[in-house]
Order: sequence, then C-alpha cells, then structure tokens
Amino acid sequence: MAQIASITLLHNDDARPIIEAILADNPGVRVLNMPGAVKLDCDDELVVNRASVEARLGRPWEPQEIQLVLISMAGNLDEDDDWFKLSWKH
Repeated sequence: MAQIASITLLHNDDARPIIEAILADNPGVRVLNMPGAVKLDCDDELVVNRASVEARLGRPWEPQEIQLVLISMAGNLDEDDDWFKLSWKH
C-alpha cells in the first residue's frame, strides 16, 4: 500500500499558481477543497517544481516562498533551489 504525501495550502491568489503547478506536475494528485484551504494528496511523492510555478507566476519564484501559504504537510521534506518535494522514500 502506498503512503500518501500531502500538502495543505491556503486557498488564495498567492497559492493558486503553486496549486496549478502541483496539479500539472503530479499525475494522480487528489484534491480536497475546503473553506480557505486546499489539500493535495499523492501516492508516495509530491513535487513542487520551481520552473512550473515561475511559468504560472510570470516572475522568479523561490521554493522557500511556499512557506507563506503552507498550512501543513506529510512526508519527508527534500528542499532544493529547484523543488520542494514531499516523499516517503528514503
């Protein structure tokens, strides 16, 4: 059985490009819309790619900026200049 990597973000204009990038880059992601928040679940691994967010924002974006809209996450964090990855893989 796959473990679920998950991220919950504020549901606002700042988070919308990040949510769109997650949906585009993670096939099979499941979305739960809640008042004021969006929970995104994916089996094993969920990645937020810098280039995908930048393409939607139209400006440079640092993966650390996700902290401004982050509510919660599940999985082991691997953060780099080019991605923010949650995974249960070692």
